[in-house]
Amino acid sequence: MLRIHFSDADLARTRIAAAPDPVWEIAASMHRLQSRKGRWAYAEWYRTARQQLREKKLERVLRSVLLPLYPRAAYFPDFLTPADAVGDLAMGIESIVATPPRRVLEEVAILDRTVGAPAWAGQLTRLDARKEFAGMLRAYYDAVIAPYEEQTQARIEAERAALCRGLLNGGVEGMLSGLGPMLRWRPPVLKVSYPKQAADRDLYLGGRGLTLVPSHFNWGEPVAFADPQLPPVLVYSLLHERGPSDATHGADIVDKPLITLLGRTRAAALRAASTGATTTEIARAAGVSASSASRHATALRDARLITTVRHGPTVLHTLTPAGASLLRASTGKSR
Repeated sequence: MLRIHFSDADLARTRIAAAPDPVWEIAASMHRLQSRKGRWAYAEWYRTARQQLREKKLERVLRSVLLPLYPRAAYFPDFLTPADAVGDLAMGIESIVATPPRRVLEEVAILDRTVGAPAWAGQLTRLDARKEFAGMLRAYYDAVIAPYEEQTQARIEAERAALCRGLLNGGVEGMLSGLGPMLRWRPPVLKVSYPKQAADRDLYLGGRGLTLVPSHFNWGEPVAFADPQLPPVLVYSLLHERGPSDATHGADIVDKPLITLLGRTRAAALRAASTGATTTEIARAAGVSASSASRHATALRDARLITTVRHGPTVLHTLTPAGASLLRASTGKSR
């Protein structure tokens, strides 16, 4: 459990990022590659990511360089997700390259004590090594994250719109109350469900405020910097507050208000489209035939709740901002 302590000054300085943060999405996507948890929600991305990594000849780089520095564990180095470049890939990578060697060494040492660091990680104290590493990050981002920029931006805009309703009705505290079960506002503390392997801790904002960063690739537990002296940032999952187990998915996990409005099958189809789904995946999620899933997808598209695009031979259904907002609002009603 992470407990974030707010003062009145902190509430006044709390904000929501206007765009996805590329360096955090890099980290979160690598965590997705290391876990089967929530894999149903990223099924289409897994397929295309693996294909792109293979075609771009990045599989070895991913396996031997990137994943060891971004373990899905209690800790990975803070310098890999710079606090001064939220929302800007170029600035984020420049900040990584500009990290002082002493800080790199300190954080690699923490990684080594926590889960083990690769033997070569200490070489990142050299500027040329960090520049080479930056090139790998750019290549990885271009291959597996850039194709989802438009979809991710639409979902963040829908999230911001939903939270703004809470802001208008109850101020910043009203907004914080609408963040979901992983983030529980108990004035003056925001209680954050943290990875089980991480120790409980308190973060006192001290008038600095908090930047909330919705993330497409984060699943489950939100993430904050390990170093409390860094500008406070909290990265949390978009629309993934409650999902099925790794083995199940579909109509059983959609919210009752959504079922009442759309019907069980169409509600399951909308939920399946929350992170992108083919017609076959919608059929599997809703427990119907492919032809029936296609008809339900058409109805949702006609209602402007989803949009359909073609990825090669595959037809992919994703949420529009209106669909994301509806799904987010339904989740909020069930809390």
